[in-house]
Amino acid sequence: MSALEFTLVVWVVSALAGFLGALTGLGGGVVVVPVLTLLLGVNIKYAIGASLVSVIATSSGAAAAFVREGFSNIRIGMFLEIATTLGAIFGAYLTGRISTHAIAIIFGLVLVQAAYQSLFGKTGDGKRIASDALGERLRLAGNYPVGDKRKEYGVRNVPAGFGMMFGAGALSGLLGIGSGAVKVIAMDRAMKIPFKVSTTTSNFMIGVTAAASAGMYIEHGYINPRVAMPVMLGVLGGAMLGSKALVNARVRTLKIVFGIVILAMAVEMIVNGVLGKV
Repeated sequence: MSALEFTLVVWVVSALAGFLGALTGLGGGVVVVPVLTLLLGVNIKYAIGASLVSVIATSSGAAAAFVREGFSNIRIGMFLEIATTLGAIFGAYLTGRISTHAIAIIFGLVLVQAAYQSLFGKTGDGKRIASDALGERLRLAGNYPVGDKRKEYGVRNVPAGFGMMFGAGALSGLLGIGSGAVKVIAMDRAMKIPFKVSTTTSNFMIGVTAAASAGMYIEHGYINPRVAMPVMLGVLGGAMLGSKALVNARVRTLKIVFGIVILAMAVEMIVNGVLGKV
């Protein structure tokens, strides 16, 4: 494959990944890293480095639209970023001390979890839940648009969500995926935040999380411009389209297809990691 063909293939795949990542809140890295590694033969650490750059682009492209539409909760995002940033630095620190085979297996297991969340995860968009004492004290409650009106929501179980965010940050730093799946689970399932708010706030957060660990990947030499540039441009364009589609989209069918594809990639990644082919 020539350099031009490689660049075009990476750009197209990245655009699709950015579109799906913005719609589901899982981040484009769960598609970009397996494709670069398994199909295009890129070393997984360089694939992760490119994914981190793309995650920053995803957040920049999608988050602006979500904030403008009034979906993202900036106060929740900035508060939880304390945990994810610390976790991201810790995860990036571990990268230089863990073999590519082990990273591939861990990545595959994370993909299984992401596939399960996409296929079977329930959302918290039911009746309004009042904030608990800590949620009230931190003033994390908010509202988001539903048709022509705005729907109020509360926030609960803040310590549990904060702890899960540290784990999400560690996975982001180690695997370069933005760990949107864990962020969405923490906000939607643990903190009882509505799904669209969880998804859009996750997109707002993942860029800061990725930026915290990208510096260590640059220091280790794992960010190759030849790979990172088409990934970043593709994901950015796809994320901007995905953010526009999310506002009025019914994403259940898309999440089922996405979950099946991710599950297949997870199995492939785990098998290749166990056999030492990655």
